[in-house]
Amino acid sequence: MFTGQELGLGGFSPPYLAPDTVGDAVLKGVNYASGGGGILNHTGKVFGGRINLDAQIDNFANNRQDIISSLGMLNAMNLLRNALYSFTIGSNDFINNYLTPVLSVPERAVVSPEAFVESMISKFRQQLTRLYLLDARKIVVANVGPIGCIPFMRDTNPSAGNNCVDLPNQLVQYFNKRLKDLISELSSNLEGSLFLYADVYRIVTDIIENYRDYGFDAADSACCFVGGRFGGLIPCGPPSKVCPDRSKYVFWDPYHPSDATNILIARRLLDGDLADIYPINVRQLLNA
Repeated sequence: MFTGQELGLGGFSPPYLAPDTVGDAVLKGVNYASGGGGILNHTGKVFGGRINLDAQIDNFANNRQDIISSLGMLNAMNLLRNALYSFTIGSNDFINNYLTPVLSVPERAVVSPEAFVESMISKFRQQLTRLYLLDARKIVVANVGPIGCIPFMRDTNPSAGNNCVDLPNQLVQYFNKRLKDLISELSSNLEGSLFLYADVYRIVTDIIENYRDYGFDAADSACCFVGGRFGGLIPCGPPSKVCPDRSKYVFWDPYHPSDATNILIARRLLDGDLADIYPINVRQLLNA
């Protein structure tokens, strides 16, 4: 959403379920994201009404049919194939699935980390291929950030002290390596596709390690907090306290970067070099 702002596209894309996301509003872009959703369908089960990625693509398919009905097939295909598609997904599959010590999540007990990651990659391959078959061509896929550094992980793993937690970051780094392989595979096999691999892990790690250079005062604690040394034990809500200046915090709440951090990420994906986004950046993709 911040990338769109940086490009001067105005406000945020409306959510799919909003009652006014109909008619011409659909032609200007739609947000299909869902809190708690994941690549795997059972991720975030504890949250109940989350929308997994399969269902998000179903929703896009519904909008696609609306666009075809409105514009006709040829004009709809031209619009869809020149549109920008962005995915930031996967962290919930680790935080609210594999790393969740709950009996209702069986994978932790019976599946190795490598096998779990391969199940994510296999599912994501199907989902991205389906999106391509629905006429998406310009697709940005962000990798998973350093979730071992979020306030939630710091507070629930106190033995790490002031450091990021190793295991979550190791899992994510393995997933990110396989994700980069997947993006290369899809780019080679799906004719006319333009897949970009956005290295959000690298960007956020750089911001955390050099936070003062970016104008932040805190890189380990949540701005919106209730309990815990790092404010990571309870989600942001009515009982929470809020820091005096949220622009000085890398993290907004136990899980998510602040708007200030997201703006930095968006700018680097928009105009960054090959170390940030590969094989071209978002601005170059839009002009391709």
